[in-house]
Amino acid sequence: MKFIGFILSRLGHGLLIMLGVLVAVFFLFNVLPGDPVAMLAGQRSDLSTREAITKDLGLDKPLPAQLLYYINDVSPLSVHEDTEANQQKYEYKTIVYFGDDVLVWKMPYLRRSFQSNKPVTDILLDHFPGTLWLAVAAMLIATVFGILFGVLASLKPHSTLDHTLITTSVLGISVPSFVAAILIAITFGFYWSDWTGLSLTGQLYEIDPFEGKELKLQNLLLPAFALGIRPLAVIVQLTRSSMLDVMSQDYIRTARAKGLNRSKVVVGHALKNALNPVVTAASGWMASLMAGAFFIEYIFNWKGLGSVTIQAVQNLDFPLVMGATLFVAFLFVLINIFVDLLYAALDPRVKLD
Repeated sequence: MKFIGFILSRLGHGLLIMLGVLVAVFFLFNVLPGDPVAMLAGQRSDLSTREAITKDLGLDKPLPAQLLYYINDVSPLSVHEDTEANQQKYEYKTIVYFGDDVLVWKMPYLRRSFQSNKPVTDILLDHFPGTLWLAVAAMLIATVFGILFGVLASLKPHSTLDHTLITTSVLGISVPSFVAAILIAITFGFYWSDWTGLSLTGQLYEIDPFEGKELKLQNLLLPAFALGIRPLAVIVQLTRSSMLDVMSQDYIRTARAKGLNRSKVVVGHALKNALNPVVTAASGWMASLMAGAFFIEYIFNWKGLGSVTIQAVQNLDFPLVMGATLFVAFLFVLINIFVDLLYAALDPRVKLD
C-alpha cells in the first residue's frame, strides 16, 4: 500500500507541475504576435473557413476560456459535445451522458500543427526516437567514461592524473553545452573531418539510393559526446568522491589484509558499493538530457524533439510548442518517479513515504 500511495502521490505532484507548465507557456505564447487562423487557413481563405477554424480552436472566446478549452482537450478525462465530428476528432470512449455533452476517456488531444496541419502527437512520436537515442548514447558515454576516470582518479589521489581529471571535469561542468557543441562540431566535424570521418550534420538513419535505409551510428558520436560532457564531468567527481570514501572503510582494509589482489578489492568490493550514488545520479540526468538535447539537435541538425520545437517557436506554431513542452514535462515526471524508486531500492535507509 505504501508503494501505491507513493506512486499516486508523485503522480499528483507531477500533474500539478504539468498544469503549471501548461498555464505558464499558454499565457506566454498568447502575448506573442501572430494569427493562427491565417497560418492554418492560408492567406487566400474565405471568411467562412476562418470562422470555422476560429470556433474549432476556441479563439472566439476570452483568453481564460481558451485556456480551459485547451486543458479540456489535453486532459484524458474531459467533457465534450457528443457529435460525430467530436467522435472522429477525439476518438473517445463515453463514460457518462449529460444531455448533449458526455464525460469521456481519451488520449490527450494536442491539436494540429499550424504549419503542417498534421496532428501534433504524430509529429512528436515521429521525432521522439531521435532525441531518445541521443540522450541514451550521451548517458552511456558519460556513465562509462565517468566511472572509469573517477576510479582512476581515486586510485592515485592528489597525483598529476588526479589533478588533470578533476581540472578537466570542472571545465566540463563550467562550459555551457551549446558552446561545447559548437566547438566540437567545428573541430571534429569540419577541420579534422578528414581524420575523424565525421561530419557536422547527419541522421541516425540515412537513405542510400542503392542500399536503401542504412544505420549511421557515426553520425551519433559528435552530438552524443557534446550532450554527455556535463554529466560525464559530474560522474567523474561523484565516482572519485564515493570511491575515496569507500576505500577508507574497515572492510576494504580487511579485504586487503586477507591478501586479495588490488583489482578484486577495487572492482569486487569498493566499486560495487560506491556505485549507488552514481547510478541514481545517472538516472536523474536522463530527464535533463532530454531537455538539454534541444540546442544540441539544432546545432547538429539532428532530427529530434529539439529541432522540431525550435522551428515551431520560430514559426509561432503554438500547438506544437505546447505539445512538445507538455511531453517533455511528462517525461521529467516519469523519470523522477523512477529515480525515487531506484534510490529506495539501492539504499535501504530510504523509505517510500
